[in-house]
Amino acid sequence: MAEQKKVTLTQASYDKLVAEKNELETVKKKEIAEHIKEAKGYGDLSENAEYDAAKEEQAQNQARIQEIADTLANAVIIKEEDIHDDIISIGVTVTVKDKKTKKKLQYEIVATNEVDPFSEPPKISTDSAIGESLLGKTTGDKIEVIVPNGVLNYEIVKIEITN
Repeated sequence: MAEQKKVTLTQASYDKLVAEKNELETVKKKEIAEHIKEAKGYGDLSENAEYDAAKEEQAQNQARIQEIADTLANAVIIKEEDIHDDIISIGVTVTVKDKKTKKKLQYEIVATNEVDPFSEPPKISTDSAIGESLLGKTTGDKIEVIVPNGVLNYEIVKIEITN
């Protein structure tokens, strides 16, 4: 069996996953069991859409529980004291200047399970092209990022610890 890839998480992210897993294992499992029980009461299971939907919901819930368990089992917790405002890592917000447009952009560097490209600022992981290029850099560094629609050239303007 292949060794699982380690997942870097902040303590807050780890705690959030533990809470989600507990919610899914207790509250959500009971709700789904009730849906299945109710659907069984509708009769013939071979043509029972409610039963099929409830069983699908059960499978998805169990898959999410397993996904979280795998993440937690492979988690490496980054301590707050290891997050600094002079080097880019998970737990910081970075301001960069696009060398071409001169526009300033911000990215919050987060664990893979927290990615949200539509938040403000966008939350990106160190697994993304931009996040990977920023990791370990400091203010004043210049990076070149190859993305699907070309090359981005950024200068790192500011690093702040994310609250």
